[in-house]
Order: sequence, then C-alpha cells, then structure tokens
Amino acid sequence: MRDSTVRIGLLLPEVLGTYGDSGNAQVLCKRLQWRGQDAEVVPISLSSSVPSTLDLYLLGGGEDGAQVLAAEFLREATGLRRAAAAGTPVFGVCAGLQILGTRFHGSDGLDHSGLGLLDATTKPASRRAVSELVASPELFDAPLTGFENHQGETTRGPDSAPLGRVVRGTGNGDGTEGAVTGHVIGTYLHGPALARNPALADLLLSWVLGHPPKPLELSEVEVLRAERLSARRSR
Repeated sequence: MRDSTVRIGLLLPEVLGTYGDSGNAQVLCKRLQWRGQDAEVVPISLSSSVPSTLDLYLLGGGEDGAQVLAAEFLREATGLRRAAAAGTPVFGVCAGLQILGTRFHGSDGLDHSGLGLLDATTKPASRRAVSELVASPELFDAPLTGFENHQGETTRGPDSAPLGRVVRGTGNGDGTEGAVTGHVIGTYLHGPALARNPALADLLLSWVLGHPPKPLELSEVEVLRAERLSARRSR
C-alpha cells in the first residue's frame, strides 16, 4: 500500500469532456478508495500548468476544434511528455488517442502534430463509426466494451501494439482497437471506458501501485458489462 495519496491528472476537461470521459477519473479514484488507498482527482485546465509529478494522466474525447486546441496546449506544456518519459501511466480516449499519437488530420483540413507518446497517425475515414465496440484485449482476458463515435482511421507504427482486436465495431479501422506503448494507452472506447472495463482500470492502477490491486466484488458492474457485451451493433 502506498503511503501517499494517488493523484490522478484529468487533462483539459473543459475541452476534452464531450462524451463523459471525465468519469474515468472518478472511476479510478473510487476504485482506489474502496481498497483503502487515498486518491484525488487533479483537474488541469487551459489556464493551468501541467505538472510532471502526478501519478496518472487522463485525456478524454472532444470535437475537432477542441482537439486541435488541446494538442497545441499540451505540446507547449511539456509536463505530460516528461511524466510519460519517466514511465507514468497515460490513458487517452478518442480525441485523446489521436493527440497522444504522432499526427492527426483536423477539421480545418490540415495535419496537426500530436505528442508522439504513441506511434500512431490518424486520417479521416470514409464513413463515421457510431456503434457499440467490443474488442479482445492483448493485455488481459476480459473483453473490452464501449461506445465509439468517430470518423478517424488510425494506423499504428511498429512502436505501438494494439490494445485489442475488434470483435464488433470499427476501432482503428484495420481490425485492431487502440494503441499501447509502454504505460501509454489510447482507445476509441467511450462509456466511460473504465466504468465499463474494470480490468482495464485495474491494469492502469497496477502500473501506479507497482502491483496488482486486490479484487473488488461489484455485482452492478458485471450486470452492466453483460448488458453492453450483448448489445447489437447500431446500424
């Protein structure tokens, strides 16, 4: 057990909070507190500096203009990249995934530089992916479930592995879902992702704590997962 409080950085919730992904921070905080570990969420806004000393960082989804704004801010505020270089876990969803990559195409028709924490580039897809997304993960056994709503096609380079293989839905557009490099994870799963996928939440927490957290028995989470895993893909 850690002696100090786990500090969870919630990056730019005012522009990367369109799909309720800020709930991922609350999920991690509560899963730590239920285990007797002190934890707090540290919101980081466009008017703040980005410290490199937090224990974990989260980025959510957002519209195209907000995504460009967030990427510009995080490129100039180097705290996130310094933390990731030191092995601190980083988790990004949708726009967050694309920002963590090397390059993405904006609604302004221009290519924009990402943070380069994932070896992944994103370009516009021919059609929008709006559906329940189910994937078989690479890092643990429990299926991944979430809702995707994006028009990005993400290509991984050799330095990033997929988070999972698509069972239902679109994901990256090539049969894979998300990207992983070291302790940096990007995904297209909304839901919030960590509420719907406790094994993924606990993987991140294991990287923070340095060991697997003890199991939690939450029957309502299993009911939610069973419901979502049986949902049909939207047409």
